[in-house]
Amino acid sequence: MLVGDYVEDYEVMVPFQALAMLGYAVDAVCPDKKAGDAVRTSIHDFEGDQTYSEKRGHNFSLNKDFDKVDTKDYVGLVIPGGRAPEYIRLNKRVLQIVQEFDRAKKPIAAICHGPLVLVTAGVLKGRTCSAYPACGPDVVCAGGKYADIPLDKAHVDGNLVTAPAWPAHPDWIAKFAAVLGAKISI
Repeated sequence: MLVGDYVEDYEVMVPFQALAMLGYAVDAVCPDKKAGDAVRTSIHDFEGDQTYSEKRGHNFSLNKDFDKVDTKDYVGLVIPGGRAPEYIRLNKRVLQIVQEFDRAKKPIAAICHGPLVLVTAGVLKGRTCSAYPACGPDVVCAGGKYADIPLDKAHVDGNLVTAPAWPAHPDWIAKFAAVLGAKISI
């Protein structure tokens, strides 16, 4: 998981816990931070305004040094939303990580503002991607097609699994798990 301060609380905590529950070892990293450091989260809510509201969330502990990430060690990548994607995309290594996952056709899940990192990494040309609606123009400017889907749905385009916001978690995480090759049955 690529995170930073003011990552959206649900969009980091829920997939981290859900993927761990499925048996995946999930490493959460942040540029310029190490294992044991924390990032602050924000809570975005939909309360009838023209856009989401934002409140201070929890502290989320990182469990791996950013500088030690080797994409060959991972089967997939998660990029949560919130405000973090706006600035972690300025880090060259963040962009390289995304590009390396994409070149290897490894699953990438991005939600809400997370696709802004995909935009800056240049991996959306000719692809269809969902995101928070205000990020739709960015997807189009990057040469992608914006998937305007309900807030509780996710979209799959090859190795890319995207969704507009945390209400999509059941669909987004299930689709990401399927792209990862996980078999879930009850």
